[in-house]
Amino acid sequence: MFLIDTHAHLYLTDFDQDRATMLESARLAGVEQILLPAIDSETHAALVAMDEQFAQCRAMMGVHPCSIKEDYQQELSIAREWWSKRDFIAVGEIGLDFYWDRTFKDQQYDAFRLQIEWALEKKVPIVIHSRNACLECVQVIKEYKGRGLTGVFHCFSGSLEEAHEIIKQGFYLGIGGVLTYKNAGLGAVLADVPLEHIMLETDAPYLTPVPHRGKRNESSYLALVATKLAEVKAISIEQVAQVTTHNARMLFSL
Repeated sequence: MFLIDTHAHLYLTDFDQDRATMLESARLAGVEQILLPAIDSETHAALVAMDEQFAQCRAMMGVHPCSIKEDYQQELSIAREWWSKRDFIAVGEIGLDFYWDRTFKDQQYDAFRLQIEWALEKKVPIVIHSRNACLECVQVIKEYKGRGLTGVFHCFSGSLEEAHEIIKQGFYLGIGGVLTYKNAGLGAVLADVPLEHIMLETDAPYLTPVPHRGKRNESSYLALVATKLAEVKAISIEQVAQVTTHNARMLFSL
């Protein structure tokens, strides 16, 4: 079984004491590749260092919507400077987050569109964070129809209608630990979504799947998400691994 964790923040300090051991545990669980999304300038150096140290990991670059504040132009400038130094597999994670408040709503939209332009320029996909803003993000990507924009909606946990809207734009759904949560209702949605539109992720150290919920998430737990998805789709875990891995390889040119 060969799995790809398409979204994990393993460069954060949560993993400083056991990073290499944790990566080996992931490999033994079948997770052969791990994709690392960026957050902001406070962690970009650690992100790139991990990419360079561990062949198992591949880095993205972008600015998380929760890091878009008054100084967002400076944050974007720093991320853009990293793009001038080296290549990354995607622009991410970027998007809109209206969960806490909408104080910087206009700035988030501006940063989202600017970073989409980076992706089109570099010919790489985008990784979208869309908390309480799924359909708003869909409306933005519709503006780029016909320009070859591709990507994935990270941590999808929405409705079947939202899933269909995302798929209609040619984007994938990133599915993680929320699938294992009893009251999330995500399994019922994914039962009607073809596997060809799904990728697996952990979002480690966050959103830990059952039975480890409440503890630090890590990439080895991706197998739990794959197992649950196989149960939901009434297929083998091998088939889940094969198709979702193929999806990730195609999108990220792995």
